[in-house]
Amino acid sequence: MGTVINLTIFMAPTRGCKLDLQCCDSYEYCVSCCLNPSRTKETDVLKLKVARPVTSGTYRNVFDFCMGRCRHSSASVVHENAYASDFHHCFLLQQNSSGSADSGSGPRLDGINISIGRRGESCSSVCRAKGQSCVPSRLSVLNKCEILQKYMRCKSGCFSNLGPDQPAQVVDEAPSNLNPGACLYMQMDERLTCDGSHQHTRRLCPCA
Repeated sequence: MGTVINLTIFMAPTRGCKLDLQCCDSYEYCVSCCLNPSRTKETDVLKLKVARPVTSGTYRNVFDFCMGRCRHSSASVVHENAYASDFHHCFLLQQNSSGSADSGSGPRLDGINISIGRRGESCSSVCRAKGQSCVPSRLSVLNKCEILQKYMRCKSGCFSNLGPDQPAQVVDEAPSNLNPGACLYMQMDERLTCDGSHQHTRRLCPCA
């Protein structure tokens, strides 16, 4: 039997949600906020694939997108067994897999303190040192070459890679085979995590 959504809460869509983060503390509130045309554009949603493989279909409508997007993802979990925040139902549009930024990046970073970590430091640690928390749903917004190049030098270029410490920049002192000075983003947004770190990189972190 499918999930039943009480759409009467659409009359008060901001309840239980942090609209600056596009995340809510319940699945119903998330779907309700997501369905608001001012927050989710049908033209954007209908272009998105339901899953990563190129053979995947696209969403049929905004309701299908909101129903799927508001479910938990690995980005809302820390240590694989606990939620990073009570607001772990998020309807943020996922980026494409090219590492390029879209025109909506600015508004999605409102209220976010973008911080650069020290070598080998996780985003959880970076934000904690500032008296804040890492916002996992915003890692995908920073996970783009244009954003990395805005905050880091990326003197050796920007490349797709696979690692729990991304988005990040390889430190200049790293071994030559690790491409010192390069910025790294990950194509699989669902694997981004606040807790990842690497001894030879500095992370770009969303704190709030």
